[in-house]
Amino acid sequence: MAKRAKTTHFGFETVGWDEKQKKVGAVFESVASKYDLMNNLMSLGVHHGWKRFAVEASQVRPGQLVLDLAGGTGDLTRLFSEKIGPSGLVVLADINAAMIEVGRNRLLDQGLINNIKFAQANAEALPFADNSFHCISMAFGLRNVTDKAAALRSMYRVCKPGGKLLVLEFSKPVLPGLNKVYDWYSFNLLPKLGQLCAGDASSYQYLVESIRLHPDQENLKAMIEDAGFEDCYYHNLSGGIVALHIAYKY
Repeated sequence: MAKRAKTTHFGFETVGWDEKQKKVGAVFESVASKYDLMNNLMSLGVHHGWKRFAVEASQVRPGQLVLDLAGGTGDLTRLFSEKIGPSGLVVLADINAAMIEVGRNRLLDQGLINNIKFAQANAEALPFADNSFHCISMAFGLRNVTDKAAALRSMYRVCKPGGKLLVLEFSKPVLPGLNKVYDWYSFNLLPKLGQLCAGDASSYQYLVESIRLHPDQENLKAMIEDAGFEDCYYHNLSGGIVALHIAYKY
């Protein structure tokens, strides 16, 4: 009997294991130039508060080394850059060259390049030495990774002992009644916004579907601990629409 090909999810579609990365890449190639505008529209600007909360929770200090995975257009990188000062370093890493280009240009325009480097990198196999970073963040990127467990193990490898992991990601609403409102908004309005503002409804349909298939708070906590991190806990933000998971490498 022929061996069955390994599959995974691309939104609600089942695709070959090796196809997802290319399909996700095409999504972000399409939305890169409008990514910041769409984030502001989709979250009504609230995403800035989620990201500030995450960076404050990181407690990074001047001189430290930070890896901002799926760093995209540089929102967290900018905030980390201010925290770690001229003696520190933030590496903005993303698998997508178009997103890195938008982020680099944006940060250059803001004059925030002296303590920032850029790397095109796959989170599943990070091209950094063991025990390199005091803090690793990944905001709104883990759900797009094909092998999340491999990515978390790779993050553990490059995290310094005593270092910290932050995963900021859409999650499962916990407030009574919020799920129905959130589903209606997500499936009815977001693809229409994507078509209107970015000329691309299908990419935003995928993003909505990918959120629904992402592990909930407790399952993601278990995955992070399975990768080797310890003392994982999470903060629900905006009623659990987003959760910030924090864990440590000892």
